[in-house]
Amino acid sequence: MGVEGLRFVITGAATGIGESTARVAAAKGASVMLADITDEVGEGVAASIRASGGKAAYAHCDVTSPSDVEALMRAGAEELGGIDVLHNNAGIHETGIADPSMCDLENMTVETFRKVLEVNAVGPWLCSKYALPYLKESDLPSIINAASVGSVSAYPLCIAYGTSKGGIRLQTQNLAVDLAKHGIRVNCYGPTAIATSMVTEFVKQADDPVAFEKSMTGKGLIPRLGLPEEVAELVCFLASPEAGFINGTYIPIDGGQLAWHGHIDELDL
Repeated sequence: MGVEGLRFVITGAATGIGESTARVAAAKGASVMLADITDEVGEGVAASIRASGGKAAYAHCDVTSPSDVEALMRAGAEELGGIDVLHNNAGIHETGIADPSMCDLENMTVETFRKVLEVNAVGPWLCSKYALPYLKESDLPSIINAASVGSVSAYPLCIAYGTSKGGIRLQTQNLAVDLAKHGIRVNCYGPTAIATSMVTEFVKQADDPVAFEKSMTGKGLIPRLGLPEEVAELVCFLASPEAGFINGTYIPIDGGQLAWHGHIDELDL
């Protein structure tokens, strides 16, 4: 049971949640194809997994490029012998590609808004489209999309990110409906702030990084940043036979952030 023997294609796999998913899945006996645009780092992760006895390969892929995505799925199927699981993890935030002062409605450029939607919403659609022929041949096929707490609740400087992640929730449900005839399950998960390089850089840009991180973690009932490995375990569960009756849903992994409307200082913890 679990993910042993399953074949994963993971986008945005050079760092963060994607890297952790690749490492955790491989450690559990899955074969993984990592994809990213930072080739040296991604190749290094794949090599590290192989050195630890896991099965891993790497391919360059810009998820906004149809030709890149098509080539990735073809390479993944050839390298792994097929594709069982597509983990659409690649994503960006507007503050990662533009100065935060340029990330409100008044100052954001059309190019920034479009870039976030291209990576975060169009990318998963492209990957799902080109993975479909291979998923249809799988005995346990699934697509797992990265949503966010930002897909159900608004935050400052998140106009583009929130729009894209809200779209991913509905894209997940629509894909689940569309692909049910093929036996392909489609689910998404919604993390809060996870201790990845993207979040770390976001915190660093704040006027008071310490206070800003405290404000982020203080919204949850577990007052800390989430760990990439914790999200990776959820992804592996959703891919496994044990999750065989879970389809078309959004699963939060947010430390209880959306369970209430308060701040941790209000509780006697």
